[in-house]
Amino acid sequence: MAQPRVSVVGATGLVGRKILEKLEQRRFPVSELRLFSSERSAGSTVEVFGDSVRVEKLTKEAFLANTDIALASAGKEVSTQLREWARSSQAVVVDNSSAFRMDPEVPLVVPEINPDEAFLHNGYIANPNCSTIQLVVVLKPILDRFGLRRVVVSTYQSVSGAGQKGIDELSSQAIGLFNQAKVESRVFPRQIAFNAIPQIGQFTDNGYTDEEMKVTNETRKILGLPGLGVSCTAVRVPTFACHSESVMVETEASPTVPELRAALEGFPGLRVMDEPADGVYPVPLDGVEEDDVLVGRIRKDVSGGDNAYNLWIVADNILKGAALNAVQIAELLLKKLDAH
Repeated sequence: MAQPRVSVVGATGLVGRKILEKLEQRRFPVSELRLFSSERSAGSTVEVFGDSVRVEKLTKEAFLANTDIALASAGKEVSTQLREWARSSQAVVVDNSSAFRMDPEVPLVVPEINPDEAFLHNGYIANPNCSTIQLVVVLKPILDRFGLRRVVVSTYQSVSGAGQKGIDELSSQAIGLFNQAKVESRVFPRQIAFNAIPQIGQFTDNGYTDEEMKVTNETRKILGLPGLGVSCTAVRVPTFACHSESVMVETEASPTVPELRAALEGFPGLRVMDEPADGVYPVPLDGVEEDDVLVGRIRKDVSGGDNAYNLWIVADNILKGAALNAVQIAELLLKKLDAH
């Protein structure tokens, strides 16, 4: 297993392509690489590790015969199949879908936060929601130093969160509007070009969308705080890449703003950009192709309470929010195996 056989499921999708890119960039040791996708993409080739690798249709036989670690980004239906297959093999699946994130038997892992959870797997590890990942990377050092009482977050999520089809819809609508043509909305519930839509996912009985409840429930699970107060409003905005978040945190202790900033500055995978007087704060364009989560606009909340603070967070939702986090989990598995 020092050089495992790796399968990438959903290899031709937006996240799948980034997984391959990160495997190559980070020199992940692979003895054999298999690429799986839908029947529509089967037979195409992808350049990776200096070779042209053929994409195969996903079948149980091909998967079980050639997989030690699988990195999957192919949706809930495929994930359900993969979990059943993993149970009858030695393969470990790192799944980017939401299918099993809240299953108590499935670890939900962000390597900077809860790396030991990755080793409690039963052949299956879940990659969290993209918005959750960037949020908990910021919350963890605050929790460790000052404690947490409550988190209120509003997300501003790029169209790439809906995959290539979301990118294509924003492009076509923008072009259409500039040409005074009628626009159609097939991917998003309302026109996304030059607009903001306060709905991602379907509404649930409590008035929140399922996307908002993912952020709430996954944050609690990753931080190990089932009673933490978390409220989320998720908004789709017309940017092509990176998700942004406006966050209010209430802490147990009462740090000064410099103390809060210092706690964030030393945390792995996190980069502070917080000199607002000089125009230094993260925006989505700063986060494109960046591995780190970016945080700025760190300030005391003036609405009341000694323990409330506001922050602004940006991260590449396809990288740290998906592909990079999955590869980092695979790297954890390798380190554990190499130690034995």
